[in-house]
Amino acid sequence: MDKFIKWMDIHFIPVASKIGAQRHLIAIRDAFVVIMPLMILGALGTLVNNLPIPGFTNFMDGLFPKIVNEAPIWKSLGGGVWNASFGIMSLFIAFLVAHNVAKSYGKDGMAAGTVSVASFFALGGLQLAGMTSTGLFVALLVALISGELFQRLSGNKHLIINMPDGVPPAVAKAFASLFPAMIVVTIFAFINTLFQGFGVTDIIASFYKLVQEPFMGLANSYPSALLLAFIAPFLWFFGLHGANMIDPLMQTINAPAIAANVKALSEGKAIPFIVNKPFFDSFVNLGGTGATIGLIIAIFIVGRKNKPYKMISSLSAAPGIFNINEPMMFGLPIVLNPIMFVPFILTPMVLVTVAYVATATGIVPAATVMPPWVTPPIIGGILATKSMAGGVLAAVNVVISALIYAPFVILATKEVEKAEEEALDNK
Repeated sequence: MDKFIKWMDIHFIPVASKIGAQRHLIAIRDAFVVIMPLMILGALGTLVNNLPIPGFTNFMDGLFPKIVNEAPIWKSLGGGVWNASFGIMSLFIAFLVAHNVAKSYGKDGMAAGTVSVASFFALGGLQLAGMTSTGLFVALLVALISGELFQRLSGNKHLIINMPDGVPPAVAKAFASLFPAMIVVTIFAFINTLFQGFGVTDIIASFYKLVQEPFMGLANSYPSALLLAFIAPFLWFFGLHGANMIDPLMQTINAPAIAANVKALSEGKAIPFIVNKPFFDSFVNLGGTGATIGLIIAIFIVGRKNKPYKMISSLSAAPGIFNINEPMMFGLPIVLNPIMFVPFILTPMVLVTVAYVATATGIVPAATVMPPWVTPPIIGGILATKSMAGGVLAAVNVVISALIYAPFVILATKEVEKAEEEALDNK
């Protein structure tokens, strides 16, 4: 194990650190962090409109019998919340990603974000479906490309209009961005024209059918879920924030998957995607990456003689309930701890397997609501699936995680006892 860690430290960690610090991945990650509250709100709006309580819909229909566009008027509240979140998600991403890219170069982020949204519309994002998560991949591509183009063009002195002294700074900044903005938007409008010439009248819908939807389906498979469950703890073991590093990929998969599940739920159809963010948050990352809530429980049960472990787990229990496990990561520590390597990697993979099978077989409903990631285990499972079965599955996975960690806690405790005995003998 020591040789393995040394090899990883020399050959793997430098590369992984560079990937984690890559400006475009950071731009995507930070953009999704900003809109996360809206995604949660949109999912809750759908939950209100589709509460799985017997008689709830009939009761609400009786209170508000008026119909608007063939939908009960009381559902306009949840529908309005969805329109303000998932309904315009691609616009948020188009703006925020380009903004973050430009800011990372020290350029005008507001101008870059505005140009990106204009470019997205020039490419065909004005259609209603394009503004939802259906257009998310295209919005990401437009934001990354337009952000790079804008920051490079805005650094060209030949394209900058310098206003005379005395002109308000806001006006001077606007004119400085004039030519770069015109060029970038025109490029995307020209691309749209080319596609129109070849008979592709809706670039976003075509891209979704050809690329995005098949990719989401591939990412929804059990092998991909297993891979995602492996990557985050593997990176974390070497001190790299695995969740943050893979978050851009997770979000581009999860956001459309959640939106598709929400839409299917509202239409009374079967839920199409099992693997999404609430799936991982509610059934896999229990207590944080690696399901460390199980480790804390195992220490309290079989590791009481291990004073260092017991002290750290006592301090980590409260944040662990809210899925914050940095105290365990660096205090126990789990990072670069050879004894904890196997259970830390193995546990989430086992939990993914259990949760995937339970969902695929219909024992537990698929996750359609995205509770805040700090929602305690079991409660998160109930909220995510709108079912007590989700809470039972989460509880089962907590027990499984504790059982997996227990033998390794016993091993670590024996190591501590052995070290204490050797210390006494040396005295």
